[in-house]
Amino acid sequence: MMDVLNITKYWEDLNVLQINREVPRAYYIPFANVEAAQTGKRGRSPYYQTLNGSWKFQYHRSVRDVQEGFYEEAADVSAWDSLIVPSCWQVNGYDQLHYTNIKYPFPCDPPYVPSNNPAGLYVREFNVSDRWEAKDKYIVFEGVNSCFYLWVNGQFAGYSQGSRNPAEFNISALIRNGRNRVAVMVLKWCDGTYLEDQDLWRYSGIFRDVYLLAREPVHIRDVFNKQEFSADYRKADLLTELETLGHCEVSVELKDAEENVVSSGKAIVDGKGVIKLEITDPVLWNAEKPYLYRLYVQSGEEVLQFRVGFRQVDIQDGVFQINGKVVKLKGVNRHDSHPVLGQTIPINHMIKDLKLMKKHNINTIRTSHYPSDSRFMDLCDEYGFYVIDEADLECHGMGDAGSWEDGPVHKLSQDPVWKPSFVDRAIRMVERDKNHPSIVMWSLGNESGYGANHIAMAEWIRSRDASIPIHYEGAAPHYKGDPSVACLDLESRMYASPKEIEAYAQDENNKKPLFLCEYSHAMGNGPGDLKDYWDVIYQYPKLIGGCVWEWSDHGIKSETPNGLPYFAYGGDFGDTPNDGNFCIDGLISPDRKPHTGLLELKKVIAPIRIEAHDLRIGEIKITNLYDFIDLSHVWIHWKVEQDGMTVQQGQIDLPEAAPQAVQIVTLPYKLPETSIGRYVLTFSCWLKEEMPWAEAGHEITFEQLDLPVTRVKDQQDVLSSTPLQAHQAGNLLTIEGFDFCHIFDMYDGTLHKISKHGVDMIQTPAQFTIWRAPTDNDKTVKEAWLEEGFDRTGMKIYGCEWTQTGKSSVEIKSSFSLGADSRFVIVRGEALWTVNGAGEIALQLQVKVAEELKTFLPRFGLQLTMPKGMEEVEYLGFGPHESYIDKRQSVKRGKYLLTVDEMFENYIMPQENGSRYGTEWAIVSNEQGMGLKLSAQEAFSFNAAHYTPEDLTETDHNYKLVRRKETIVHLDYRMSGVGSASCGPELLEPYRLDEKEFKFELSLLPICKEDE
Repeated sequence: MMDVLNITKYWEDLNVLQINREVPRAYYIPFANVEAAQTGKRGRSPYYQTLNGSWKFQYHRSVRDVQEGFYEEAADVSAWDSLIVPSCWQVNGYDQLHYTNIKYPFPCDPPYVPSNNPAGLYVREFNVSDRWEAKDKYIVFEGVNSCFYLWVNGQFAGYSQGSRNPAEFNISALIRNGRNRVAVMVLKWCDGTYLEDQDLWRYSGIFRDVYLLAREPVHIRDVFNKQEFSADYRKADLLTELETLGHCEVSVELKDAEENVVSSGKAIVDGKGVIKLEITDPVLWNAEKPYLYRLYVQSGEEVLQFRVGFRQVDIQDGVFQINGKVVKLKGVNRHDSHPVLGQTIPINHMIKDLKLMKKHNINTIRTSHYPSDSRFMDLCDEYGFYVIDEADLECHGMGDAGSWEDGPVHKLSQDPVWKPSFVDRAIRMVERDKNHPSIVMWSLGNESGYGANHIAMAEWIRSRDASIPIHYEGAAPHYKGDPSVACLDLESRMYASPKEIEAYAQDENNKKPLFLCEYSHAMGNGPGDLKDYWDVIYQYPKLIGGCVWEWSDHGIKSETPNGLPYFAYGGDFGDTPNDGNFCIDGLISPDRKPHTGLLELKKVIAPIRIEAHDLRIGEIKITNLYDFIDLSHVWIHWKVEQDGMTVQQGQIDLPEAAPQAVQIVTLPYKLPETSIGRYVLTFSCWLKEEMPWAEAGHEITFEQLDLPVTRVKDQQDVLSSTPLQAHQAGNLLTIEGFDFCHIFDMYDGTLHKISKHGVDMIQTPAQFTIWRAPTDNDKTVKEAWLEEGFDRTGMKIYGCEWTQTGKSSVEIKSSFSLGADSRFVIVRGEALWTVNGAGEIALQLQVKVAEELKTFLPRFGLQLTMPKGMEEVEYLGFGPHESYIDKRQSVKRGKYLLTVDEMFENYIMPQENGSRYGTEWAIVSNEQGMGLKLSAQEAFSFNAAHYTPEDLTETDHNYKLVRRKETIVHLDYRMSGVGSASCGPELLEPYRLDEKEFKFELSLLPICKEDE
């Protein structure tokens, strides 16, 4: 029997961050010729060999159980499991799937981690070609969480920690031609885990690529492509700083995107040197037009390729600029997240994310909260994104372990013994990514307090690369009057309100640009305040934009025991402590389906703005909000609609609309003076040609404007004067007309039956309601809502009487209240129900809300339960997807025909969804067209679903929802907005239903659509 493994415990030694690891360098792959290098495909290089694939794997609950000798060449690992590398071992059935946001998953005792530290053992055999015999051999691990020991052919080769940064080892002395064996021991935790407390699933293993490189003994070790520009950007110098191992003859050649040679140079470098290339009239790189040159660096048998984007980032008078132009950063925070693979991200998955972002007008990515895969940075260069590259550093749990007030949260950032660990993460990020034009900021990490160690990181970065601004939000409390923040080039905030950022911009003492590294929390049905932010951001040059939290839900694709698929979140695997569904907080679902919040963001940050100038004569104001490109790539289609029907249309071409320029155009439409319908002018901005990220015809944005046509009332329906009969038996008042029969319960004070041609339109009594299923962003008010009893109200009728006011009219008056057990009455009201000869039921409400309520109402309206078969929804209003008072920029006014199921937004955590703000009328019917037409004097909020608010409130996963056969309809006077308060500011006042008195009028008309 083998002995217990005898190794040095580097994983708890702050003095040891690595053993034998190579000094960090820029990312590249050496190729044999320019043609292969041009492809950028690693496999085209004879000096590259992947070690991805099936490895033998053995998991241990504790490193203490690992036995000596597993790494030996002769060790028998045939009985071990097989595991694909790269991968995260938790998603492959080993260890505990665990989601936590802030809390460390073990006692907080830095630098110590639990003695029972899980370990994963990896063994891989591979062949080395004899063509590599004269070469030096290196092994590269792109990402291993959290630390690892390396053996090659039974010999110890090295150690490394720092999960999301590459580790490279020279293994020339240990490797041979032919068969070789590499063994790796990965530990779940190390002292570095205290610096990797990001808000995510806690994954372990070799989760990024592993490969071998063959290098000439004398070769180029590192390349840093620096740039200098003339004041007018007509000339640029490319300064290629070279670091070599030995005496190298180096030649460089810069080619443009068409592979024409732009400039070239040569030098003999022995250790360090610079080759300077002068470029006249360079095509500048930016996110809108990401033009890339290719720099080929050749020495001996090796060719290195670097994509070069000429761009300059600077801050002038508190304004953030790229290539001398003011730029707004329209961004998202992006984690590495895959619903099946965890933090192992295939390149096609990266591309899918980036294409989705481009399609939704996003131009900025914050790599929260660690550097992404090196290939992801290449893709950002290519597709065109501004990147805030963030160090793999977050020690959020230090604050949660004790008091946040000037206490443990700063413990590690202020402790000099942790300084090497902090600075190491800055060095490895910058050295790997320093040649990417997409990177416009370096970030010192996230939520790790602030102290001397951050300052040391910033000082090192500035000494290495002073061309890119340095960001760190954790210093925010120190900005006022603290000289230590001089190391930072920007001020940054998380979840500051629109008022707060406006106050910052108006304060002349604030000299730095303000960046919202996180804002407008997108969790669940949200965010609902995007327009409010961007109205302010566009107004002030000092406000440079921000990144919505966050890009994707982090649900894990799972199945119930009976095979029902769902996305799991914290706690679903018995993981403790956990933060529940707080990982389900993105603009897209785990399988990359956009939520309506992403559509809202797309519209709010759109690069084209269309406004009325003089609609009476067809004059329209078009503003090009692109920073660098004109609108020659865009067609603008316009149409005039009357109540959703197109009556006129045309197309605009604006080839000369310069960046940030305004243009007035005149449309040739003709309008009537009056109409019974609403006239709306709709614009759609389409791509003329296919782009790398979207097809031709893709809609960039749209706009709608109400046209100045006076609306007149339609003629009164002659059926409304048809005689009707009313009689009361007991509590029930029956009202019958030519083809309808309605029943009103005088005791309950509400409708019990609506029917036409013998078809029942409601199944249970109509009721007034104020409750909605809380959204994720309602969490700050949910407790107050529950305390006030909004979720459990009943209706009290104080009096109810009826009168037949004519041969074709019956009126029912009632006074009522809504209240909950043990609470004072919430709402009091007077209701007047009027039934006319056409069977139309008009409801007039006067409502008073209790003054002493501590919070605002979620909603107020009428709830109807319609019977099975009422599946068709036709409405005139905003669509086609859900909308709310503060989340309605992405919807178009029109006439829509949907099913009840299509009205539903299937959030992983069930919550209020699917409402339609600004509805003018709606018809809910069966497929034969028999149903109810719902309308109101003023536009209302409307919803139709197969779930009650109580169903949604009581269910914690969407797969647990039981679909009702009935259709639940809500006609709301008003619904409070959704906001972003799960992390952001409280719901803005204009979006709260906090009126103490209001009137509401609506109409219910049983119809057969074929007769309309």
